[in-house]
Amino acid sequence: MIRLQLMQREDLKKIIEWNIDKSADELLQWAGPMYNYPLTLVQLENYFLDEIKKEYSNIFLYKIELVNTGEIIGTVELRETDKNNKIGRVCRFLIGQENIRGRGVGAKVLKEILRIGFEDLKFEKITLGVFDFNKSAIKCYENVGFTKVKLIENARKSSNGYWGLYEMAISKDGWKTENS
Repeated sequence: MIRLQLMQREDLKKIIEWNIDKSADELLQWAGPMYNYPLTLVQLENYFLDEIKKEYSNIFLYKIELVNTGEIIGTVELRETDKNNKIGRVCRFLIGQENIRGRGVGAKVLKEILRIGFEDLKFEKITLGVFDFNKSAIKCYENVGFTKVKLIENARKSSNGYWGLYEMAISKDGWKTENS
């Protein structure tokens, strides 16, 4: 159904397409404070070239493709956050094609990104952050084995006040249990 491939510079235009007519809050929800509103190709290319494509980068940006058509429907980033303790983090996870959402695609992507993180990159734990109001995302993360570690109140300022953020995590052992 889906496959993850490393993002290429020419694929970045798709992210811009998904963010046309989106608000600053919607950009903040999936990208955190990484980008300034409105999102531009220059911002994406600068991050891609300066961080992802730099020598010895520990950031892996994947495009999510439909196997049968090759269409790019989203992105997900996996990065190493703690080399000594072998901790990775899922960031900027977006199913950009809105008509695909709610069909279990997110769970499939997460299962594959966890496999990459634990088997290929040898992480012992993988974390992520999700805003507390994003109930569907939280449910998806819990369904693949992530658990809430803590709630950070007033983590990010949005147009209508502050948002709380759940830190979530899954250990390699927990992942193995989920997949046995």
